[in-house]
Amino acid sequence: MFTRFLVVLGQVSTLFLMMAVGFVLGKWKKITAAGTGEMSSLLLYVVAPCIIIDSFQTDYDPALLRTLGLGAVVELVFFFLYAMIVKLFFRKEDEDTRISFRFGAMYGNTGFMGLPLIQAIMGDEALIFAVVSLMVFNVVVWSHGYMMMNGSSHGFSLKKALLTPGLLAVVVGLPLFLTQTTLPGVLHTAVRYIGSMNTPLAMVVIGAQMARADIGALLRDKKLFEASALKLVLIPVFTAIVLLPLRHDPLLYTATVILAAAPTAGITSMFAERFGRAPERTAGLVSLSTLLSIFTLPIIAVAAEAIAG
Repeated sequence: MFTRFLVVLGQVSTLFLMMAVGFVLGKWKKITAAGTGEMSSLLLYVVAPCIIIDSFQTDYDPALLRTLGLGAVVELVFFFLYAMIVKLFFRKEDEDTRISFRFGAMYGNTGFMGLPLIQAIMGDEALIFAVVSLMVFNVVVWSHGYMMMNGSSHGFSLKKALLTPGLLAVVVGLPLFLTQTTLPGVLHTAVRYIGSMNTPLAMVVIGAQMARADIGALLRDKKLFEASALKLVLIPVFTAIVLLPLRHDPLLYTATVILAAAPTAGITSMFAERFGRAPERTAGLVSLSTLLSIFTLPIIAVAAEAIAG
């Protein structure tokens, strides 16, 4: 197990080295806030959909389809359970901080961190499980998550929740999988090349975003550590325990636990900024949880693999 831990640590460290490139470029002002915003749009609207579509370019297997359906149901159930768990925390904080921290503990960086993590640790064949998680994440975060941060359903749009780039990519990719339709050679190659940008580009963007954070202030805020521990340790351990009956499908089990251990999603700070929910501390949570995940992710990943067999 220790050997596997070192292997996973090396893979996670590789991701953080890419992140360090973005961090240094951000500190040197070679990547500005406008630049990270534009690269994030490229990831969200082009790169991530390409990797989702490409993941569906695999042989049809009824058993795999059933597993994917089970995975979607499992993800939905866990978001409901997470919503119950986070209500136990941060009761003494002011309302804005309380809501933001609870949101940050529920929603992990499935797109920018989850997909690269699964690809690096488990290989391309497991990406399709991350895609299902991303699909559910998009629906839940733009419905429950939006209303949670907004404080009401005012302004919520079902159309916006359903017409996210990730879901639209599933709408394209799933029929191709079900009908065993392969994209034309040139198009498939282009989609695969663009999708391969996901890991390095996402890490550079996260690193550049972290360069704007006050690391000293993060390390002095005990509540940020509490919120990070909730997201990086308690949530994935809870997930691993509840999922024990699903160990018969090692890929689904391991992928679900690893995704549960992903650091706080960047959309947390976006929503906090939009709804005035302690945006500075919330951005700090995103940065600190991402920084601490280099220590927690290898342990959680190896433990999940060992439990899954």
